[in-house]
Amino acid sequence: METIEKLTDRESQVAERIAWGASQKEVAFDLGISRSTVDNTLRKIYQKLRIGKINELSAWWFCTHFNISFELSPLKKSLIACSLLCLFVYSDFLQHDEQYCRYRSRCRRVEVQERRVRD
Repeated sequence: METIEKLTDRESQVAERIAWGASQKEVAFDLGISRSTVDNTLRKIYQKLRIGKINELSAWWFCTHFNISFELSPLKKSLIACSLLCLFVYSDFLQHDEQYCRYRSRCRRVEVQERRVRD
């Protein structure tokens, strides 16, 4: 938990959104900052946590926020990973609100394609 205290409020906001699967563009839109600010903030997070990939950031975020020990057996890690994946897929399946940019962009593409077909 001590690494959480090292992150600033903005870094924590960016880390949480990235851990939940948002793109840098979506994070920038959601927080009202530029994409380059998100990129710079991610670099600082990676440096502070001594990690280098988004999947490592996601694993760190979920382990620290759900009090999952990093010293688990491979079987326990797999079970927890499967549980979190099921939870994520289930919540994503139930929530089809227009909160995320990826949903809007997909809907927008369909609308544009439909207009082209009509014209």
